[in-house]
Amino acid sequence: MTIKSFPPAVDELITEFSRLPGIGQKTATRLAFHVLDMSEVDARSLANAIMNIKQKVHFCSNCFHISEESLCFICKDTSRDHQHICVVEDPASVMMIEKTNEYNGLYHVLGGVISPLDGVGPDDLRIKELLTRLDKNLEVILALNPSTEGEATSIYLTRLIKPMGIKITRLASGIPLGSHLEFIDELTLSKALKSRIEL
Repeated sequence: MTIKSFPPAVDELITEFSRLPGIGQKTATRLAFHVLDMSEVDARSLANAIMNIKQKVHFCSNCFHISEESLCFICKDTSRDHQHICVVEDPASVMMIEKTNEYNGLYHVLGGVISPLDGVGPDDLRIKELLTRLDKNLEVILALNPSTEGEATSIYLTRLIKPMGIKITRLASGIPLGSHLEFIDELTLSKALKSRIEL
């Protein structure tokens, strides 16, 4: 007995949704049927929003955050502290840090991390562009994800930047508030021990 699939247009939309990160076949199918249930006006608004982001949004020419202009709103803000550059993996990380209201410096978006298994080396990232922005009066803050690849990238950047006489710091890492030691992985616990502070 042959199993009938969805009409080709539905299958195509499911396939496109399933190509998005974190979207499996079931979620892609739910999204496709949600679009099918939408009014034509809402569906057109969704399609227009997707086309707008592709046509209007590009990377800032200075820090590589997303922007609709040559410079992003952060690089254009003259009230920002120009003595600090926070190095992050992607634009989403910029927005997470901005939400804290604790940082008023500049950013540099690398566009990923060094990951040999994924075929990503130093030349695939915006490291050269970062180096051209640096001078001895700056502090570089490494705010990369605490993954193996993030650690490798932090070490690589430190080896490049430290000989320039530039101060390098990194985000503190350790045990999240409200956690129990029995549920903490070894890498996090190890970092917490190394980052311990005097009371």
